[in-house]
Amino acid sequence: MFRKLLFIISHSIYDWRFCKTYKMAQQNQWKNYKDLKRAQEKQLSKILNFSYHNVPYYKSLFKKLNVYPDDIRKFEDLEKLPILTKESIKKNWESFIPTNLDKIKYINKSTGGTTGSPLKYRITKFERVLQWAIRYNSWRWGGYKLGDKVLILGGSSLMPSKRNELTKYIFKILRNSIYISAFDMNDKNLKRYVNIINKNNPKIGYGYPSAWHLLAKFIKANNLKVHSPNAIFTTSEKLYPPMRKEIKDVFRCDIFDSYGLNDGGISAYECSEHSGLHINTIRGILEVVDEDGNQIENGEGRILATSLYNYSMPFIRYDTGDIGSILPDNRICRCKREYRRLKEIVGRSVDILVTPEGKSIHGWFFLYIFWEYCKGIKEYQVVQEKLDKIVIEIIPEEDFDESQLDIIREIVREKSEGWSIEFKFVEKIERPGSEKYKFIINKINY
Repeated sequence: MFRKLLFIISHSIYDWRFCKTYKMAQQNQWKNYKDLKRAQEKQLSKILNFSYHNVPYYKSLFKKLNVYPDDIRKFEDLEKLPILTKESIKKNWESFIPTNLDKIKYINKSTGGTTGSPLKYRITKFERVLQWAIRYNSWRWGGYKLGDKVLILGGSSLMPSKRNELTKYIFKILRNSIYISAFDMNDKNLKRYVNIINKNNPKIGYGYPSAWHLLAKFIKANNLKVHSPNAIFTTSEKLYPPMRKEIKDVFRCDIFDSYGLNDGGISAYECSEHSGLHINTIRGILEVVDEDGNQIENGEGRILATSLYNYSMPFIRYDTGDIGSILPDNRICRCKREYRRLKEIVGRSVDILVTPEGKSIHGWFFLYIFWEYCKGIKEYQVVQEKLDKIVIEIIPEEDFDESQLDIIREIVREKSEGWSIEFKFVEKIERPGSEKYKFIINKINY
């Protein structure tokens, strides 16, 4: 009870609406689909009107198209608007600043670019509260209760934004969370991670599927005993069936997959039926569209995101760069939740790199470097060509700051002194015609 109270207080200090929002997330999951859609469309009308009156980019766009907020009343009417790309946002950055931004509580964020193209953006503080409430409610599907101990295996996107140990300690106490890095997975650390799990007995695990899979393989290969949590929730990458099976077998618990996009405000979560990912309707609208941008009701297509509460920087029909397969809306899950469902996310896999010293380094290590040092970088790709050689191709923009490269070299050297880093400036990064683009590639066998 004390843990739960401490947990709630820490979130409520950040924003007093946390409890109310968490309750809303709990209630929302049992509404029928018509009511869920109606609530979405009501909030969509609000964000569109705000965008038209306060965001220069959208005001100009609507007038150019001769389309106005009142013309978009339903989910299907979004097709009247063009798809928003990262390139459009970068090119028109100043026009995406709301005229009343000084009255909005927001945080500056950036993506590392899972498509190799970094993006800076803003998110309201309430958006973060929504994100937490929706995630915690989805964890309840695996037996989680507020304040339960959580062990997180991942990178900085899943951890406190400040890196100092005091901040991590505060989060550990207030949110009952333990953080272990997916970027230092050598045998010594993997054994230490097993000891941390056994010592702390977390109720649930959370993190990158490839990292949990690597840990599971290590435990199995070394015949180690490990604490079994209630469930492990995976995120940020594609969870393949063999990975799910091995993680489940080793940790002796159920595995729940999820999909989320912080900048676009959309998310989808797996329930205990494991028959697809339930698309949450509170925070955003998720569309699956064909090559012409038309919504599809069944099958595979591009995922678009429309944020419903991000008044600091509205994303409307934003191209996520992800491919998903959506199920028909007449297929209600056996769990009785009437959310639309994604059958699966296609792609989103990230290679694990290996150092000459024998460390396994999760590819997202480089993504987080580019989160912080991406000034003037349009696109990038990291390729491990040899055990001791990493090649980073960069498409620079006019404001590219070359001094960033020295910082990147130094950060990489801290992980491996044996790695040689080569930067190549290119005009184009080749993309395979039939495959999803990968910004991290391991070309060696290990």
